[in-house]
Amino acid sequence: MAKDRDVYHVTPNEDGRWRVKKVGNQKASGIFDRKTDAVTRGKELAKKGPKGQIKIHKQNGQFQTEYTYRDDPYPPEG
Repeated sequence: MAKDRDVYHVTPNEDGRWRVKKVGNQKASGIFDRKTDAVTRGKELAKKGPKGQIKIHKQNGQFQTEYTYRDDPYPPEG
């Protein structure tokens, strides 16, 4: 069976900072003061494995956007 995709979420932390956390892990991969820093780190982590994805959330917790790296199950044309 093929390995599942490594999925990371960038979400707001209770203290106003931003958390990067891999699905299935207990602890965050990083806590950052700025969302841009958390997104940068999340992208780095998602790009490391054979299949990766980062899902970015807004300050209110709602889903904002996602990026998929390698072996995208639905790549756009062009």
